[in-house]
Amino acid sequence: MVAGDQPPARRPSSDRPARSWADHRRAAGDRRRRSRVLRLSVLYRVFPARDGADPAEDGGPLFVARALQGSSRHDNPDRYGALYATRVALSAVAERLLRFRGQRLSDGDLVRADGRRYALAAIDDAGLSAVHDLDDPQELVRRRLRPSWVATSDRSVTQPIALQAFDDGSDGFAWWSTIEAGWSNVTLFAERAIPRLRVGGRPDPLTTGHPLVRAMAERFGIGLGR
Repeated sequence: MVAGDQPPARRPSSDRPARSWADHRRAAGDRRRRSRVLRLSVLYRVFPARDGADPAEDGGPLFVARALQGSSRHDNPDRYGALYATRVALSAVAERLLRFRGQRLSDGDLVRADGRRYALAAIDDAGLSAVHDLDDPQELVRRRLRPSWVATSDRSVTQPIALQAFDDGSDGFAWWSTIEAGWSNVTLFAERAIPRLRVGGRPDPLTTGHPLVRAMAERFGIGLGR
């Protein structure tokens, strides 16, 4: 083989241009900025279903009884309605039924006195513009929040946090479940978010035979009856 026909020798990896420390920092910063604003796809919510109700009507999966709010974690009914949801289907069931821990749960417990059965809805939230992540340390630093303030059951702490997010113009925010920290719950500001949400398919009625009800009961020590 003629020497001039040989391909040029490959440069050793040690000779290749390396990314500078500034490049790495810029890339890491880009990742952090992306992570502080969640782009979700599916949320779950358990609600008392009414046959024939439109999604945002009483008995629909997106209905928020704003006039009755005021005592829950992120309520500020004079400013907005709070729609509580989760990214984990089991979390939605647990939030509704955990009060039966140490007791027996029957099918009758899954039906309200007005005859409405609780159902699980899947909600497409791809239309939301910004849902900030309070499980992201950088977001907590930006908002000057402590993790304990997000997790506390003291409404005088958690409600102002939600109001701050509302005043920032966001559609809502994510935070970790106080039942299981690995579950991500989401609080949405109803008047902003609901027009951008879509219910995916028919809600799934809950019974003691439902796989998620059974999984929740086994995990949290709830007996199942008829």
